Amino acid sequence: HSTEVRRADGYCAMAGKQKISYFYDPDVGNFYYGQGHPMKPHRVRMTHNLLLHYGIYKEMEVFRPALASAEDMTQFHSDEYIEFLRLITPDNQHEHMRQLKRFNCAEDCPVFDGLFNFCQIYTGGSVGGAVRLNHKQTDTVVNWAGGLHHAKKNEASGFCYVNDIVLAILELLKVHQRVLYIDIDIHHGDGVEEAFYTTDRVMTVSFHKFGEYFPGTGHLQDVGQHRGKYYSVNVPLKDGIDDESYTLLFKPIMAKVMEMYAPDAVVFQSGADSLTGDRLGCFNLSIRGHAECLKYMTTFQVPMLVLGGGGYTIRNVARCWTYETGCLLGHELEDKMPVNDYSEYFGPTHTLQISPSNMENQNTPEYLEGVRNRVLESLSKIPPKPSVPFHDVPPDAIPLDAMEVQEDPDQRGGGAEAEGARRAHHSEMEPDEGDRDDKPSRFDGPAVEEVKVAGGDVGGATSAGGPEAQAKIEGTPPAPAAKSQDVKAEGAAAAVCADGTGASAEGETTAAAAAAVNAAGDLALSARAKLGAHPKP
Repeated sequence: HSTEVRRADGYCAMAGKQKISYFYDPDVGNFYYGQGHPMKPHRVRMTHNLLLHYGIYKEMEVFRPALASAEDMTQFHSDEYIEFLRLITPDNQHEHMRQLKRFNCAEDCPVFDGLFNFCQIYTGGSVGGAVRLNHKQTDTVVNWAGGLHHAKKNEASGFCYVNDIVLAILELLKVHQRVLYIDIDIHHGDGVEEAFYTTDRVMTVSFHKFGEYFPGTGHLQDVGQHRGKYYSVNVPLKDGIDDESYTLLFKPIMAKVMEMYAPDAVVFQSGADSLTGDRLGCFNLSIRGHAECLKYMTTFQVPMLVLGGGGYTIRNVARCWTYETGCLLGHELEDKMPVNDYSEYFGPTHTLQISPSNMENQNTPEYLEGVRNRVLESLSKIPPKPSVPFHDVPPDAIPLDAMEVQEDPDQRGGGAEAEGARRAHHSEMEPDEGDRDDKPSRFDGPAVEEVKVAGGDVGGATSAGGPEAQAKIEGTPPAPAAKSQDVKAEGAAAAVCADGTGASAEGETTAAAAAAVNAAGDLALSARAKLGAHPKP
């Protein structure tokens, strides 16, 4: 067991071997979004198989997650939406066209066989992991199947149906006063930010591509509202960012976050679509550069839930998450990959690491400095260590004894039957160079109309999936539905408030009087109110 050591920055570091819990369900790789769809759950099975063949799974507690129930999911999502997910199938969907449109289940978010079971599995891993952290049964939890950060209270979005991250954070808030959410997916973590936009119990920090890119949110000036003002942090980036530039932003910003916010737990979304060569991405990070962010956060020795997310060149997703699991265990894995069940994916190099491309880095030193200074300035405005009058701890969403320990994980990462099911889907193989989907999706065309302004309110409107369900954490009634355009400010007034009395009455806008000019020149502000659910070419 570990012993506490107080660091110079005030954190209680845990000396000694860290305990890692790993959640995996061998069925997860069988789910199939459909031909040509870039989201492939099979990548999680590929990751698991690499972990087995590298031998490092033996150093973790391996769990098969208990399935999250519909009731678990409605701690955040609406009853109507979850009931829809539970009942809709490819066979009956033609009878429910109005609901398909209402809940945004088309194109990006198709109805496929076993959809609800898929949601139960990946959500069960994240919420179950949070329960283990709450009970101090582990130091770090890994659930590569989780991290679906776009799902809203009342609709699917961006390949995501149930927001396992929001549900896991709500679980952590039963025990932890302050939870930090970090998102290094190339896409803005809009679903999680929106859910906690008006509370100081959760700080969200998202590093993402901004400008004509899905989902169109995550402007530098979006900092939270009411009690949550300055507790949403957005770091907008441009095409081609490399390891050095990313680290120049990530480390000083996260050091300041940890100094000012001092979270009791961290949720880390490790979306791998920010890697070089991603099928949908436009960044230029190496696997080591991506992993450096996770390694840096482990130095603070705060209980952490590590999740997957995006990632669409699946051979590189498996490489990345395998390497990052090794990092969590303190290993620098050998670059030459062991022979594994999916070796054909990793040729011709059969190496774990990948080389960045020669694409142009559009993030100039002046731009990076301007973004860093603006973010650090906002962070300096939050009061250190907000206090929360604590409460009786609600029961666990998923009982500890419901998580099945896998003493001897299936060496095939799903077994011969699952392998056969995988082989039935030829589209699971890596697409040819330049292969594109035949339907418009979140990576096609401009996501947002750009306007240049000097200041004023740029909060705009987002999906009306506000976080009313969060009020359950404090026993307060949910806020009434938003009627104004400013959904974030009005739709969650009572959400997770520190004193249970509702959000403060300050009427400040997200970006009141903020100048949109920094060292890189005018920043383009998004007209988010005009953003559609599905950007079209």
